[in-house]
Amino acid sequence: MAADTRRESDVSRESDARHGSDAGGSARAAEPRTLGPIPVPSASRFRPLLGLFVPLALVVVWHALVTTGVFAAYQLPPPLRVAKTLYGMAASGELWGHVAITLQRVALGAGLGIVVGTVFGTLTGLSRTASDLLDPLLQSLKNIPSLAWVPLFLLWFGIGETAKVLLISVGAFFPVYLNLSTGIAAVDEELLEVAEVYDLGRVESLRRVVFPAALPDLLVGIRGGVGLAWMFVVAAELIAASQGIGFLLSDGRALARPDIIVGSILLFAFLGNCSDVAVKEVRNRVVGR
Repeated sequence: MAADTRRESDVSRESDARHGSDAGGSARAAEPRTLGPIPVPSASRFRPLLGLFVPLALVVVWHALVTTGVFAAYQLPPPLRVAKTLYGMAASGELWGHVAITLQRVALGAGLGIVVGTVFGTLTGLSRTASDLLDPLLQSLKNIPSLAWVPLFLLWFGIGETAKVLLISVGAFFPVYLNLSTGIAAVDEELLEVAEVYDLGRVESLRRVVFPAALPDLLVGIRGGVGLAWMFVVAAELIAASQGIGFLLSDGRALARPDIIVGSILLFAFLGNCSDVAVKEVRNRVVGR
């Protein structure tokens, strides 16, 4: 009798266990499936757009200053008027001729300044004697404003393209010279010792050791040189120019057209920034961020 009671109890527990497991399985089956976290676009995708925030804010402030009467329209034209002026000049084809000649002058002048700056920077960086002879003079010339060179270049080279390109090259020369000279002089002595151990010649040492070590400084100098080339092109295009953004700026002043003046300034800012971004991108690809 006791054995039958125990068997019934065991059967009852097994039945309960089966029903419990079935209920648990049904409960689990009834549970809704939860989705994973919704992917959120990375903030780094929008980082390049941050550079537009301040210029757009300045345009809004500019518009507000004009519409509220803080500045009269003849002093500071509204942004829409400047945009219409540039669009009209672009549609007629007039603007592209000015932009093209300015880009050509900057490219030639900056290229010449970079080449000459590289030569002098290498010379003074490698030789203490050359540095003592040349650096004081070059440091003095560096402080001469761009407009101060204009009368002298007019006397020496006339009013043609030569004077304009050479004046722009002066601006591009100094940052390249200063950065490269400093970079070569600061090359680690251990690297030079390695070149001696492997019995590298003078040219090979420059190509395989010195220049690669000073390359970041050279690229920083090129970036600064291109920036100064855009500053010097304004002075260069005041030398009896009949084309160019600098001429457009001067023409706007002569015609009392503030929309042309402001539009020319914005063109200088835009094109200069584009060239700076290009040089910066080259630097990032060559030496990393």
